[in-house]
Amino acid sequence: MIITKQKNLEEILRVLGNGPVFLIGCSECATLCHTGGKDEIGAMKEALEKRKIPVSGCIILDPACHLNNNKRMLKEYSKEIDRSDKILVFACGNGVQTVAELFAEKEILTGTDTLFLGEISRGNEFDKRCMLCGECLLDIFGGFCPVTRCPKSMLNGPCGGSSGGKCEISSEMECVWDRIYQQLKNKGKLQVIDVIQKPKDWSKAVEMKRRV
Repeated sequence: MIITKQKNLEEILRVLGNGPVFLIGCSECATLCHTGGKDEIGAMKEALEKRKIPVSGCIILDPACHLNNNKRMLKEYSKEIDRSDKILVFACGNGVQTVAELFAEKEILTGTDTLFLGEISRGNEFDKRCMLCGECLLDIFGGFCPVTRCPKSMLNGPCGGSSGGKCEISSEMECVWDRIYQQLKNKGKLQVIDVIQKPKDWSKAVEMKRRV
C-alpha cells in the first residue's frame, strides 16, 4: 500500500488561489490512509467553501491510478470539470500523474505528499516496508529489508550505533539488523551474515515500464 499524508490546509490554499476547483480522491490507498477518501474529500470541500472558494464537484476514483477506469468515471463529470481551471487530487504521486495525463489543459494540484510503500501496523499507524528498488533481497535477510527499514540502508550491518535492539536514530525505532539476526539465528542460518553483500545495482530501480 502506498502511504501518503495530507498537506496542511494553508499550503493547499496557497497554491489553489481563488478556484474554482474540482476535487478528486482515491478509493484505495488514500482512503486507508485517511488522506483522500470520501470523508476527507467531503471535509476539504466544506473547508474550501467556507473560505468562499467554489468547488465545482468531486469524485472518489476507484482507484486514482487506473487510467482507463479514470476515463470512464470522469466522463460523467465533464461539465463540472469544465467549470474548473484547477483539479486538486488527493492520491499518491502515481494517481496524480494519471489524472494529469487526462487533463493537459488543466492545472493539476496535489493535496497529499507521497511517503513510502508500507503496511498498516495498527489503527492509523503505517510502517515503511519497501522502497521499490528493483532488486529484492528479502530471501537473504529472513524476510526483512535492511535497505528500507534501516535509516542508513546498510547491507552489511548492524552499524556501531544500535543498542539494546534499538536504532541510534530513535530509541523508539527497532534496529532491523537486530530483527534480522534473531530471525536468522532461530532458523539456524546465521552464516548468511558472514557473506559480504555487494553494493546494490540501483540501475534496476529505474525500470520505467513492464508489460505482462
